[in-house]
Amino acid sequence: MSRIPTPTSIETSPEESRPLLEAVKKQFGVVPNLFRIVGTSPAALEGYLGLNSALAQGKLPAATRERIALAIAQVNGCGYCLAAHSYLGKNLAKLDEVEITANRNGTSTDAKAGVAVHFAANIAMARGAVGEAEVAAVREAGYSDAEIVEIIAHVALNTLTNYINEVLGTEIDFPVVDAIAA
Repeated sequence: MSRIPTPTSIETSPEESRPLLEAVKKQFGVVPNLFRIVGTSPAALEGYLGLNSALAQGKLPAATRERIALAIAQVNGCGYCLAAHSYLGKNLAKLDEVEITANRNGTSTDAKAGVAVHFAANIAMARGAVGEAEVAAVREAGYSDAEIVEIIAHVALNTLTNYINEVLGTEIDFPVVDAIAA
């Protein structure tokens, strides 16, 4: 059970959040608990959805974005996001179990994506204090400056949801995944 009430439906959510939650429902067919609990603050929901939408139109492929989300959820120990992004990675980004496990371990079976995932995990573990050599390695792997900024933004976006879920104890409404030892 979450530490604050999760609205049970769009109708029980704050009025200002309802159109945003309707858009989520239109996109996913359902409104996962994360969106309803964030929707407790219409401003937070609008900010989260805005950044998420903007980054979805960026240069990073959807599969790389899911890989990063898995790595960050693992670093931050967010069971909700591990479950959600394992499901989304498998069903939307078409990542297999080997790839999902690699992502959770901060790497990838795809060499270029592996550099981005490793970089993202290091950003989260170092709380942003990565060195010049790490940025250079991402650039050497073929990522543009815009993509490097997007990787950092995805770390921040996923850390936001990880923290919300962990602080509030959001009930997991995706298939639960097993923990990987650190």
